[in-house]
Amino acid sequence: MAIDVTGRPWAEAKSLLHTEHIKYEVEIARPTKDFFPLDEARLYVIRQKPAADGCLRLTLAAKLRKEVS
Repeated sequence: MAIDVTGRPWAEAKSLLHTEHIKYEVEIARPTKDFFPLDEARLYVIRQKPAADGCLRLTLAAKLRKEVS
């Protein structure tokens, strides 16, 4: 596969994958501690890995929210 969506916002990556007719599976990485607040509405692709079945395995993570004190 020639497409690389790592580092892209999920909405943009999903659009590219649909345009290229590439099958994918998604998992969402979550931190083990909830010290920093996450913006679950803003997901980014942090990892992609091709699978033997021709599917692309994607790992998404949420952007950290900016808190001002």
